[in-house]
Amino acid sequence: MKTFLIIIYAIVAVILTVLTLMQSKEDEGASSTITGGNSSFYEKNKGRTKEGQLKKITIILGVVFIVLAIILGIVY
Repeated sequence: MKTFLIIIYAIVAVILTVLTLMQSKEDEGASSTITGGNSSFYEKNKGRTKEGQLKKITIILGVVFIVLAIILGIVY
């Protein structure tokens, strides 16, 4: 059981690293902070794009990574 959890943990860590490196930097700058940014069609449907999906998968894998870390801490 421990070996299986460690293997899953390592796979999740590698995939999480790759997904994090694949994401683009969201640099809107100080001007959008002052003006409030643009509320365009793209911004409203951002979750349906490839970038939005990568972000969702990264968040899910991050939660799985933390849960596995806690479980492995308890098991050992």
